[in-house]
Amino acid sequence: MQLSDFSYHLPEELIAHYPLAERSASRLLHLDAQGQFHDQHFTDLLDLLDTGDVLILNDTKVMKARLKGKRASGGAIEVLVERLTSPNTAYCHIKASNAPKAGVEIFIGPDLIPAKVQGRHENLFIVEFSQPVLEVLEQYGQLPIPPYFNREAEAIDTERYQTVFHDPNKLASVAAPTASLHFDQKLLKQLQDKGIQEHFVTLHVGAGTFLPVRVDNIENHVMHSEWCEVPASTVDAILAAKSRGNKVIAVGTTATRALESAAQAHGGKLAAWSGDTQIFIYPGYDFKVVDRLITNFHLPESTLLMLVSALSNRDNILNAYQHAVAQRYRFFSYGDAMLIDRLQHA
Repeated sequence: MQLSDFSYHLPEELIAHYPLAERSASRLLHLDAQGQFHDQHFTDLLDLLDTGDVLILNDTKVMKARLKGKRASGGAIEVLVERLTSPNTAYCHIKASNAPKAGVEIFIGPDLIPAKVQGRHENLFIVEFSQPVLEVLEQYGQLPIPPYFNREAEAIDTERYQTVFHDPNKLASVAAPTASLHFDQKLLKQLQDKGIQEHFVTLHVGAGTFLPVRVDNIENHVMHSEWCEVPASTVDAILAAKSRGNKVIAVGTTATRALESAAQAHGGKLAAWSGDTQIFIYPGYDFKVVDRLITNFHLPESTLLMLVSALSNRDNILNAYQHAVAQRYRFFSYGDAMLIDRLQHA
């Protein structure tokens, strides 16, 4: 399939630059198992999900991963921490007028905290900080909100670009699992009261989630690596749900990739697993775990649009997106949501 097969026109004004006043106030476009779509509200999930179904949520937490700094010469530099490799060392993206070489010292924040570029790891820089990385991020970092917001992070993002259920000990993502941003505590409690179970996986989202696909034939695309974990308790809940005929609803593409990676690692059978994943899901993929997906609207020609097209199909997704544009849905991280059912083939 060609990259251009996943293009669509999106008016700039439909990109949501700020969240709604209430998390669960978003609209929801339901794309059903026959490929038909229905305009709903996010709180309609209470009617759209069944007692005994299992919601799978990603409990990662977003780091204040973006740091401003300078070189010894005074030149401006921006560091985006991608992944911690030790308390004081991280793989990073660095924006500068010239790529820094190994041994170059840089200085972070207004207090000029020293850090040293140690070398490269693939397309990332290995940076050793003079203080623990998480402490530096907490003091000087900004939330790495998506580039299409066209603004700096603001106070509202500190709360709203995090899920209400994140695990504070899993502070390692550089982007939010944005489908989960629609859930507030009230809606989660209502779902629990209906008997809809919540279980967690972890996938630490990398900055590669924002990188464009740079090949024409999508099968030649190589995904960035991200760490994930699917615990035994979540696996047990999923297998029990499937045995009684209930559905597994992944909240977000990250939860989907974690679940399908765990199955892929065990020959197609879901089992507990943790490790790095580079799974690339596009049309033709046979889902092993996920029955339904709650997700946001995704960028044209993105791997995320390809993933959702694999669950339904490309034509159904693009038709639904065309409808969403016509109906003035809000797009991307702070936008509205979709519920996509796995397509039933005749």
